[in-house]
Amino acid sequence: MIKAIIIDDEQLARDIILAYLKPFSNIEVVQQCSDGFQGLKAIQEVNPDLIFLDIQMPKITGFEMLELLENPPVVIFSTAFDEYAIKAFELNATDYLLKPYTEVRFAEAVKKAIEKIESQTSSQKEITELNETRESIGETIDRIVVKTGNKIHILALPDIHHFEAQDDYVAVHADQGKFLKQIRMKHLEENLPNGEFVRIHRSHIVAVSAIEKLELYEKDSYLLSLKNGKQLPVSRSGHSKLKEVLRY
Repeated sequence: MIKAIIIDDEQLARDIILAYLKPFSNIEVVQQCSDGFQGLKAIQEVNPDLIFLDIQMPKITGFEMLELLENPPVVIFSTAFDEYAIKAFELNATDYLLKPYTEVRFAEAVKKAIEKIESQTSSQKEITELNETRESIGETIDRIVVKTGNKIHILALPDIHHFEAQDDYVAVHADQGKFLKQIRMKHLEENLPNGEFVRIHRSHIVAVSAIEKLELYEKDSYLLSLKNGKQLPVSRSGHSKLKEVLRY
């Protein structure tokens, strides 16, 4: 029996999925959730094989929820996103259902998911590729969602001092503490609001509002001091970007 969870903030949408699943006697819906927080908790408790996931939901989006999962299950998205973005995401997603969808279209998506589950294909690579596809499309970042233990933190950009590359992760330094997130520095550099953050080094992106002073360390080498006392190295290209942003 395939265990499934429905995560959608609309009761009608959840009811439609339940109705369309009736012909699939090998799928059991073990939980329904109305937001990403509930969905994350349910996934950790139940360990489902399949989730039906909306994208735009209260609190955190479906994508942000997936970013917090180490071993995500097979995913079928149901969304009202623009169809051009959908086509891009479909390159790596198990399937996308554009609301409103028909029962026939739903059945096609479920059959794909069943085949993937039965072949025991790991979906971790798929989700990683999905996030990379999402990153390549480009969107202005207005917050950072991170997870520590069982707690989810939504960090507002004004609370963040700087980002620091650490192996396969990025350390997010904020008023609330230091958090690790699996995201690329290039994606942050390209999608953080213009003029509010600047990449000063291959390993560091800083908030302009957190800058205290820039000092010459040695010939053609600079150190940037933040208001919290942290000192960071500045590369030659980083220095050029700082001059442009700070206009000095």
